[in-house]
Amino acid sequence: MTLEATVTVLRGPLALEVELAVEDGEVLAVLGPNGAGKSTLLRVLAGLLPPDSGRVVVDGEHWDDASAGTRLPTHRRSLGVVFQDALLFPHLTIGHNVEFALRSRGIGPAARQQAAAAWLARVGLDGFAARHPAQLSGGQAQRAALARALVGEPALLLLDEPLSALDARTRLEVRAELRRHLADFGGSTVLVTHDPVDAMALADRVVVLEDGRVVQAGTPVDVSRRPRTDYVARLVGLSLLPGTGEGRTVRLADGGTVAVADEVDGPVFAAVRPESVALYLARPAGSPRNVWPARLVGATPHGATVRCELTGEVPLVADVTAAAFAELGLATGSEVWATVKASEVAVYSR
Repeated sequence: MTLEATVTVLRGPLALEVELAVEDGEVLAVLGPNGAGKSTLLRVLAGLLPPDSGRVVVDGEHWDDASAGTRLPTHRRSLGVVFQDALLFPHLTIGHNVEFALRSRGIGPAARQQAAAAWLARVGLDGFAARHPAQLSGGQAQRAALARALVGEPALLLLDEPLSALDARTRLEVRAELRRHLADFGGSTVLVTHDPVDAMALADRVVVLEDGRVVQAGTPVDVSRRPRTDYVARLVGLSLLPGTGEGRTVRLADGGTVAVADEVDGPVFAAVRPESVALYLARPAGSPRNVWPARLVGATPHGATVRCELTGEVPLVADVTAAAFAELGLATGSEVWATVKASEVAVYSR
């Protein structure tokens, strides 16, 4: 393990208690809503905020140990950081920005310039060394910030919402490039993000924070397929229905029931993907196992579809094509019938 951290931080209403470990070459994404403690955790790892208890150990070196009174200053940590807005020094050239970490370690000018030039070439900024940050686009600035973070070959790389300030097209390009550089990085990486796409595309593992606690952890696939809180479910686009399994039925806490394909027993989650929900203006003919009356309370364009939020006996999210949405004459307040095949309901223990 490059990074091992067990920390507690008390700041106003937030009580952060986190334990995590990140191996060499591994990328850990930290997801969570605003106020969950993501940025607080990052500040502790960076040495900008002391933990109230616990420790941070990197490559066997104690960066923080509250019980022993150990706290390594930020500038002495083998650390690289990329922030949301790049935060390049505006008065320095791009070359000098990238050199900064090496200069603070006492490395000579010739070696600094050579290393900076090599990294600028690696991130697609060859020939940009003499420019200033104001002369760069958002994507170019983030590439320069990445070069600055990695030029010193740190043991730990911290990425704080590194793509959120970019437009959609630039974000795709920089995400692909960032993924390539992370694959070659030998240290540990902690990525803080609100975007599940960033987490799924870049991370080997995901930790979800809510109210200062880890509520779910696992691979991106595991977390997206089996969310354990409503926040995670909404993040990955699922309807999460906690209930009690009774044979091939899940009885929900609010009184609704969901038919499922296999026998279940005890406390479970039933999860339904938006594309598995079909909407009708009248109760459909035949005898589908899952059919519920519902009211449309929200509709948002979502790529080629419209994402519909439904309330009723069983709260759901449904994706319908824009054409179907128009043909059905749907609008906020519309009364509809929702159906889901039993085989399309994923069930797992709580």
